[in-house]
Amino acid sequence: MGGDHGPSVTVPAAIAFVNREPNAELILVGREDVLRAELHRHKAADHPRLHVVGATEVVEMDDPLEVALRRKKDSSMRVAIDQVKQGAAAACVSAGNTAALMAVSRYLLKTLPGVDRPAICTILPNQKDGPTYMLDLGANVDCEPAHLHQFALMGSALVSAVEGHPNPTIGLLNVGAEDIKGNELVKQTALLLHADHAKGVLNFYGNVEGNDIFEGTTDIVVCDGFVGNVTLKSAEGLGRLIKGVLRAELSKGWVNMLGAWIARRALKQISHRLNPSRYNGASLLGLRGLVFKSHGGEDAYGFEWAIRRAYDAARHDVLARIEKSIAELMPQAVITSESPSGTTPDIHITKTA
Repeated sequence: MGGDHGPSVTVPAAIAFVNREPNAELILVGREDVLRAELHRHKAADHPRLHVVGATEVVEMDDPLEVALRRKKDSSMRVAIDQVKQGAAAACVSAGNTAALMAVSRYLLKTLPGVDRPAICTILPNQKDGPTYMLDLGANVDCEPAHLHQFALMGSALVSAVEGHPNPTIGLLNVGAEDIKGNELVKQTALLLHADHAKGVLNFYGNVEGNDIFEGTTDIVVCDGFVGNVTLKSAEGLGRLIKGVLRAELSKGWVNMLGAWIARRALKQISHRLNPSRYNGASLLGLRGLVFKSHGGEDAYGFEWAIRRAYDAARHDVLARIEKSIAELMPQAVITSESPSGTTPDIHITKTA
């Protein structure tokens, strides 16, 4: 029910995804009458792999955390996350209030042993036509060096699992590549990562700058949530600006239009590669369950990508791999009986419709 558009976007995205992916099942969580009406409108009311779980309340985009946590106990967001907690689903996808999603997820699922704070991680395009993983993107605006260190550990485990890259490179976002650059947070974090690199625990490249994100200098870029969120929103805005300027200029006059027609195939590929919707779907790393956040303003195409990210994470058993990596790299963490034991062969994904 979350996001700027609610079921008018999330339900068509769910239908498109299950039609493309024959091994997936989706549980649509929200106001039952609204969801069933939307399914009926798209002629999917009897789809065998789309299930509806009712929730009477919705966490609005401007709801304070107290409302989401304490008052709306039957919200679609909370019920969806509880599906993951109870083992009815392998992952949850939501386009709702980010702060509320993180707070409710942390309250219900708890964090993995050894993890102080969950982090938001997503991928950005780079010049090598591959993904650059970046975290944190807004969950933690005030961080200590130990938190960024944990982000690097979790990011490394995620990339190893999803990309099949056993030793991904890690860059620490800074205002310069030199060790003397940056604030105390970055300098102290660099010391921790250099120590891990010397021990062979992490593949720390060193400091990277903003341009390195899109040049693909490292597989992973680590930063605090304030810097990460500003970077992400700036990149999204720039992508849309470039697309809009190209469209406007290429439609001015018959010469430009002729040039656009001749280069239409290349322009289509450029638009495809720079489309922010293809990179939608950020994972909330560090929780005892898989939770993915979609941009609230995405259309059905973009939301379907968020579902894809969650499905792939469940299929590659990312949660168990992150837990194993944290346990190995942080020996002081104590593994309890509450720790997840991995996913089942049949992948179920919960999403807040």
